[in-house]
Amino acid sequence: MNSRFAFIAAPVLVFGYGVIRILDGLDGSRGPGLAWTSGHLAFMAALVLFVHIFWQMRRMAGGNALSTVSAVAGTAGVVALLAQFGIDIAVGFLAADHAGMSVLFEQVKSVPGVPFAVYGGGPILFYLGQLALVGQLAAMRRVKAWTPVLVLADLVLPFIDKDLIPLGSLCLLVSFIPLARTAAAAPRPAAALA
Repeated sequence: MNSRFAFIAAPVLVFGYGVIRILDGLDGSRGPGLAWTSGHLAFMAALVLFVHIFWQMRRMAGGNALSTVSAVAGTAGVVALLAQFGIDIAVGFLAADHAGMSVLFEQVKSVPGVPFAVYGGGPILFYLGQLALVGQLAAMRRVKAWTPVLVLADLVLPFIDKDLIPLGSLCLLVSFIPLARTAAAAPRPAAALA
């Protein structure tokens, strides 16, 4: 996969999700329907790209123990978020309206372990892994010191208000552009060249 593409496309897809989410809520509720599904699919596509991004950042950090643990944590968070968004899409297809979605979500969240693994601790690993990788690259002076600040802004803004997701994704895009350049210029491992 082209690293430059992943670093640019992931924030753009998150931006698309955020905008679609806002548009979906203009009638006072979100989902079910085309906007709900398409927005979630956009975010899921971004998550798949983040797996590549995490392992690329690990390589850029030299593949040390900290970067490996961070990439593993980030990838585990991606898996949890993919499960969460997959559940969201399934609930959207199964429910006739927003009230029906709420009932189905309560049933899913009543399954032991699901609230923590899919809606709590699991997804947090995505954010922690991402921030740890970017922070390590900044500490190694492989990216500018402001890069982790913008990544942190992207991670924090949706916790303030989910309607800030598009703004956060723009912060992420600005922070990822130099990473895309660095990743594209970095030599590939010998196994990748074979």
